[in-house]
Amino acid sequence: MQIRQETTADIPAVRRLNEQAFARAEEADLVDRLRRTCPEAYALVAEDDGEIVGHILFTPAKIESDERSVVGMGLAPMAVAPARQRQGIGSRLVERGLSDLKSRGCPFVIVLGHPDFYPRFGFEIAGRLGLTCQWEDVPGEAFMAIVYDQEAMSGVEGTVKYRAEFDAAM
Repeated sequence: MQIRQETTADIPAVRRLNEQAFARAEEADLVDRLRRTCPEAYALVAEDDGEIVGHILFTPAKIESDERSVVGMGLAPMAVAPARQRQGIGSRLVERGLSDLKSRGCPFVIVLGHPDFYPRFGFEIAGRLGLTCQWEDVPGEAFMAIVYDQEAMSGVEGTVKYRAEFDAAM
C-alpha cells in the first residue's frame, strides 16, 4: 500500500470512498467543495493495488486570540473503505499527514474525532491548551489539538475556527 498526495484522477474514487465510509453524501460534498474553494487544502490517499482505500484532508483553521491570530490546519474528514477499516490505513494517513505538516512549519493541527484514536498521534484535549471549538455542542473530549510550534502558539488561546464550508456540514 502506498500513501501519496491526491491527484485530479483520484477525485471520483475519493468521492465514492467518502460516500461509502460515512454512508451518506455530506462528507463527500464537503471534500468536493473544499477542493474547489481552498487552494491551501492538503489531501492524501491510500492506494492499494490501484484502488483508493483511504483519504485524509487537511484545511486551514484559525485561532483568533487577544494576542494575535494563528493559522494552522484542521484534519477533516478522513475516510477508509468499510471493508478495509481496522487495518492501520487511517493511522498511516494520519501519521503521514501530520509528519508532512510538521515539516512544512504548521504551528498546530486540530481534529474533531474519536478520543480513543487520535491521542496516539500526540493530540490532546484542546481545552487543556486554552482552545475551544467554534461549535458549542461539540463534546470537549472530542475536540483535540496537537501543537508543533510552541513559540508561535505562546499565549494564544481562544476559539478555533474551521473554514466556512464546514458550517454546512455541521
